[in-house]
Amino acid sequence: MSLTNAGRDHIAKCLINDSTPTFFDNTNSYLGVGDSTTAFAVTQTDLQAATNKLRKGMETSYPTRTDNALTFKAVFGDSEANYTWNEWGVFNASTSGTMLCRKVSNLGTKTTGSWSLTVVLTVAIGS
Repeated sequence: MSLTNAGRDHIAKCLINDSTPTFFDNTNSYLGVGDSTTAFAVTQTDLQAATNKLRKGMETSYPTRTDNALTFKAVFGDSEANYTWNEWGVFNASTSGTMLCRKVSNLGTKTTGSWSLTVVLTVAIGS
């Protein structure tokens, strides 16, 4: 998982309650999937897919935190996001907002049924 510049800046704002940031809580957290294979860049603010991309809100009780691990979970229904999942990201709005991070990775091709996406972000210090 790679943190975006916008995600980094958002974390800094949260630390000092600057500009009343929108928190990544159950009401505002979204996982997005898309079919783009465009390489990650820290300056990106959205998934890179032109049309095949969708953000879904959290399942009940998500996100969760255990020590330094944050877990986000969303379910994409039968008729949603039926394409190859080549990228995913964590957002704090259904549109626009802040993309905390983005990952380019082929997760498979969804054609029918419900798929669940669970993302665990580990907050770590050092290199």
